[in-house]
Amino acid sequence: MKQLSILTTLLVLFSACSQPIEKKIDITQKFSKELTELKTYFQIPGLAASIEKDGKVIYENYLGVSNKEKKIPLDSTHQFSIASLTKVFSGVLIMKLVEEGKLSLKTPVKKYFPDSQLDDHILVKHILSHTSQGEVGKHFYYSSRFGALTKIIEEASGKSFQNYMEETIFHPLKLKNTFLLKDSTQVTSKIAKPYLLDDGVQKGFIDYGYSTSAGVVSNLKDLRIFNQALDQNTLISETSKKEMFSSENDQNPYGYGIFNQNINGIKVVWVYGQYDCYSSLLLKVPSQNITLILLANNNLMSDPARLIYGDVSTSLFALSFLKNYVFEFRDMNLLETADSLNFKQEPDTDFYRKKVLAQALSESFMARYDVKKIQASAQLLEKVFAEYPGYLEYANINLLHNLTFLKDVAFYRGLGEFNQFDDQILKIGEKLLEQDSQNPYLHTYMGTFYDRKGNNKKAKYHFEQIVNAKNFSKNWYTQEAESWLRNNQEN
Repeated sequence: MKQLSILTTLLVLFSACSQPIEKKIDITQKFSKELTELKTYFQIPGLAASIEKDGKVIYENYLGVSNKEKKIPLDSTHQFSIASLTKVFSGVLIMKLVEEGKLSLKTPVKKYFPDSQLDDHILVKHILSHTSQGEVGKHFYYSSRFGALTKIIEEASGKSFQNYMEETIFHPLKLKNTFLLKDSTQVTSKIAKPYLLDDGVQKGFIDYGYSTSAGVVSNLKDLRIFNQALDQNTLISETSKKEMFSSENDQNPYGYGIFNQNINGIKVVWVYGQYDCYSSLLLKVPSQNITLILLANNNLMSDPARLIYGDVSTSLFALSFLKNYVFEFRDMNLLETADSLNFKQEPDTDFYRKKVLAQALSESFMARYDVKKIQASAQLLEKVFAEYPGYLEYANINLLHNLTFLKDVAFYRGLGEFNQFDDQILKIGEKLLEQDSQNPYLHTYMGTFYDRKGNNKKAKYHFEQIVNAKNFSKNWYTQEAESWLRNNQEN
C-alpha cells in the first residue's frame, strides 16, 4: 500500500509539473501556425519573429527565405532595413539630450530652422509627437517633419547624427549587426533581399540614406538587446521612458518616437517600419513585461494594416500575438472563413470585432491583386455591421479607408461602381470630420467618394480643404487634390 501511495504521489506531481509545459507548447504551436498562415496570405518571402518575456526569449522563429532566387533560408544572422522603427532610436537620443541638459522639448523649432516657414508655435515636442501640423499640439498626423530632428540632434549634441547614435546606443549596447545605411557599399549578403508584391513576388530595392525618421539596419538579436536596455533603463531613466511612452493628450496615439494605446484595457506601446520592400514591428506590453519583434523582407507586414493612423489592432500579426500571449483568447481563430461567418460569435467582444475588421482591411488591400477578395472583405464587414450595428460608436479612419478602398479597387479594375457601403461611408465620414475637420486623409477619402458619385461641388469642397489648409507640409494627398482642382476648374 505504501509503495502504491508513493507512486500515486509521484504521478500527481509529474502531472502538475507537466501541465504548464504542455500549455506553453500549445501557445507556441498556435502562434507559429498563425504566423505561417499570415506569411503565406501576404506572400512574404522571409519573416523573423521573436517574443521576449521578463528578459528571456520565449519564442524565436525564422520563416521562409532571405534570398528567393538562391533559396537561402532566413536565419538569425540576417539583417533587415527597419525603416521607421528607427524613430524609437531617435526618440531615445532626444530624451538623452534632455537628460543631459543640452535640449528642451519646449524649444521652438524656429531656433534650428530660422529661415523656414514653420509655425512659430511649433516646439521640439510637437515634431517628436507628430502633432506639429494643423492646430499645433492638438491632432496627430504622421509627418515627414520628424526628419527635422536630425539637425536638432546634431546641433544639441555637437556631433553628427551618426556619431551620436553610435556613441549613445550602438556602441554601449555592443550592437554588432546594427548600423545606419548610407549607400550600397554597406550592403552584404547578410541583409535579407528586398521584394515587392506586384504580378507575383518580384525583386525589390533597398532605400538608402538615413535620418531620425528611418535608415537603421538591424536584426532580431540586436533589437532584443535594445529592447532590454529600454526595459532596464540603461539608456534613459525611467522618468524619461514614461514620458516617451505617453501622449500629450488622450486623443493622440503617439508619444515621443513611439505609439501607445489601450487595447481591451491594457496599454500597449509599439513602433512600426515600412519601406517599399521591408516592414518591421516592435510591440511591448509593459504591464506584462512582454515584447514582440517582427522583421520582413517585403512591406506587407505593415502596409495592409494602415498603421500610419496609429492603431496596431488593425495588424493581424499584432492581434495574433495579443490573442495568444496577452489576452489568452487562444480558442479564437485568427482568420475567419466563409463557413465561420455563418455562426454568431459569442459576444466577447471588442477584440473579436477588431479582429474581423483587421481581416476585412487586409482583404481589401489584397483585392488589388485578387478581385475576389473584394467580396471577402465585404462579407467580413457585413458580419461586423450585423453583430455590432452601432458602427458609429467604433468607426474610425481605418474603417472609412476600408470602405472607400473597396470602391477604389472596383473602379480601377473596371468592375463598375461598388455602392454596397455608401450609407456607412457618408455617416462615418461626417462623424469623423466633425471630430477632426482638418484631417487630409478624411478629406481625400470623401473628396474621391463624391467625385466618383459625380457630385463635383462636394468633391471640390473636400479637395480645397486639403490645398488651403494652413500649417501642413505637402504630401501625396496635396498633389492629388491640386491635380483634381486643376482638372475641374470649370466646376
